This record gives sequence, structure tokens and C-alpha cells, in this order.
Amino acid sequence: MKKINLDKIFNPRSVAVIGASRQDGSVGYGLLKNLISGSTFPTKHATPFPGKIYAVNPNAQEILGIKCYPSIKEISDKIDLAIIAVPAKIVPQVVKACVEKRVGGLIIVSAGFAEVKEGKALQEEVVNILKNTEIPMIGPNCLGVIRPSAKLNASFAPAMPLKGNVAFVSQSGALVDSIIDWAIEDQYGFSTVISYGNKAIIDSADLLDWLKNDNETRAIALYVESISDGKKFMKIAKNVAKIKPVVVLKGGVTSEGNKAASSHTGALSTDSRLYEAAFKQSGVIQTESIEDLLDIAKALANQPSCKENGIVIVTNGGGAGVLCADKCEQLGIKLVEISQRAIKKLDASGKMHPAYSRRNPLDLVGDALPERYEVAIKTLIEEPNIYGLIVIQTLQTMTNPIEDAKIVINIHKDNPDKPIICVYMGGKYSKESRHLLEQNGIPDYNDLTKASRAMHALIKRGQWLKNTSA
Repeated sequence: MKKINLDKIFNPRSVAVIGASRQDGSVGYGLLKNLISGSTFPTKHATPFPGKIYAVNPNAQEILGIKCYPSIKEISDKIDLAIIAVPAKIVPQVVKACVEKRVGGLIIVSAGFAEVKEGKALQEEVVNILKNTEIPMIGPNCLGVIRPSAKLNASFAPAMPLKGNVAFVSQSGALVDSIIDWAIEDQYGFSTVISYGNKAIIDSADLLDWLKNDNETRAIALYVESISDGKKFMKIAKNVAKIKPVVVLKGGVTSEGNKAASSHTGALSTDSRLYEAAFKQSGVIQTESIEDLLDIAKALANQPSCKENGIVIVTNGGGAGVLCADKCEQLGIKLVEISQRAIKKLDASGKMHPAYSRRNPLDLVGDALPERYEVAIKTLIEEPNIYGLIVIQTLQTMTNPIEDAKIVINIHKDNPDKPIICVYMGGKYSKESRHLLEQNGIPDYNDLTKASRAMHALIKRGQWLKNTSA
């Protein structure tokens, strides 16, 4: 299997937009503007691409202050990445020019290829032109790629997301747009965002293979509608999963969804049970919604896997603990018994309320101050039969969310091999503490079901890694 080098696409020093447009609202205009300013819509963290930017349009002298060239071949400098946004029928001749120019990589955002009957031959023509070259190509019919660490917005997405450690790879471009909008609002960061469309040459497996060695990426979230080469995907995905967690959402799992997928990006429909089996064997964790995909990816990117199925719930609200325990049992998460040794330590601390539960879930009672949380979490995380914690905070008059968050952060730093998931329930008065947790790598979900699913994913990953190494 030939390894494809995608470095020029994700870390280019020069980018050319072929099909740059003067028309505000067009794809060609949006692509160029995103490179120049980092974002079409204004955002605080958007920054211009620091490399060289070139515009190609034979009918314009200048666009957005960038000189226009009639052809990419007229540019004297070397081009690492060329983004093509011209009508489908002229894409083949543009690709030929890029081959002659010896560009480092291609992104074809133009639509009108294998996703429509009349475009299949055009797509085959493009593939044939590139067949004997070493030029990688993403697309066609895609949104493009975004690399926050490189200040690269090589897409027509409306904004640049925050820098993070989760790579989001999607067969759907429109899905990416909405997720970026949500991510900015929720301060969810990405290492890379990739829309790969029709996967004429570069497919999801190739992208996983590149991300495996990407220092910016600690977990990969993948949305797929179809996988053309199942053996290739399974081989690469399994190798990647040994190093980094991979989470997937499969579109088209129902008969109607399959029909929609087949007309979306020229996808081939297949029995969803085959995908489920392939994902399981490869160590890829399958999810059921976009929200779950990103929630679980966040936990896997920032927390260690749970080495065994045995956790404890710590809460200052009995009802919240009961509901979390219910969800854990439904998912098959084992709530371990708290040892008498640990209970004696808690009792001896002098910090516990006389009515605290002394069992799992460990209910600290509503008046729990930070020092009670500290004693409880520190004692339990050091127990050899406890492999992970879900820490719940409900907001009472005496609750100190910021100090409670600092305690969790500090204890986790001292115990980095055991995962901690938080549920700081509330809104306005818990918001700052939730952000503090997230900034320090502690996932907080403000939702008991989400937190339980995240812990379940950490347990599943731990079990898979253990079985794979056995």
C-alpha cells in the first residue's frame, strides 16, 4: 500500500486559489477571503494565513488586494497547495495545468462529479490525469480543509474554529459548516477539520493514516457515509487506534439514509452491520449522533483510557448520583464498592457530613465545600480497584464551583493515569468553572447521560487496547 504524503496540503507555505472570484458570496471569493483573513465571518481568534497567497482568474487583475494570474503556470513561485473552484467541465484542464506546475497538493471544491450521473466520467478523467503523479488530491465536491495551528483556512467554511486536539474528518461539507459554528460558541477546538467529499483519490483511511503521526491531533472524529475499500480502512484504522483513539459516526444506517447517502457524494450503500463489525474489530468507537461523536472525541483526546471497568461517582446531590448510576448500569459501567479502608480515611478526615452515603455513588451532601470534595476525590482516586471517576456538582448556596474545579484539576495532575469526567450542572454560575475544567483537559458535559457515555467510551477503549496487546 503506497503511503500518500499530505504535508503540502495541511502545512503549505504557498496557496493558490484557482477560480478566485470578485463576487461576494461566491465560493471563489470565500476561499480567497478565508486565506487572507482566516474567516469570512469575524471571530476573535481568526488570523491570516502567514504564507504566500495567489489568485488565479483570467478575467481579473486583482481581487481583495491580491494580484490575479491568468493561469497557475504564470506564477513563477512554487505552489504547495492549489484549491480549485471552477465549473466542473473545466476542472480537468486546470488539473493538467497543476500537474505541469508540479503543485504539492490539490483540493477540488467544485461539485458536479460522481455525486451526479453526468459527472462520473469527469471524475474518472481527473483521477486518470493524476494517476501517475505523486500529487495528492482531496475532493472533488468538498468544503476544503482547516488547520488552526497553521493559520490555514483553505475552505469556504464561514469561520476558523479554535485550535484544539481533535481532528474532525467529514464526508459531508455542509455538516462541517454547522459544527464549526457550534464549536466557536462552545469553545470546542480542533487540530484539523477536513471535508473530503467524493474521495476520488484521498479517502478516510488515507486521512487517518496522516493524522496518526500528526502532533497536533490526539483523537480523531470521523463522519462517513461509505467506505470504498473496507480492507484498507480496517488495516489503517486498527494501526491508528493503537496510537490514537478514533470515533466514528456512520451516516446511512437505515434504508432511507442509505438512499440519501448514495445520492449525496456518490457513495456506495452497504449493510450497516458490516460497518459496525469492521469498526469494532478495528478499535474504532461508533456513536449515534454528531453530539456524541464530538463529546466522546473530547474525552478520548484529553483523558487516559479506563484500564478496567470499575468507576465511582462523587456527587453533592443525591438525585444526580442516582440518575448517573442508572445511566451507568444501562451502559454496562460497573460501579465498584468503596472499600472499608477508604471509608475509614474519609471518616478520619473530619470533613465529611455525618449523613454522607458511604457507598457508590458517594453522596457528599449538598453543603459540600471544596475541602470535602478534595478529601473524597483524593481518597478514591488512590484506591486500586477504582479506575475512573465521574464528579458531579450541583449548585447550592454554599457551592464554590471555581475552587471545586481547581481541586479536580490538581488531583488529576497527580493521578494522570485515571480518567476523570465532570458534570458541573447549571448555567450562568457554573459556566466559568466548566471552562476552567475544559482548559485543563477535564471534560465537563453539564449532562449526566453525556458524561456516562464519555466514561463508557474510555472503558471500551481501555478494554480494546488490553485485548489487542494480549
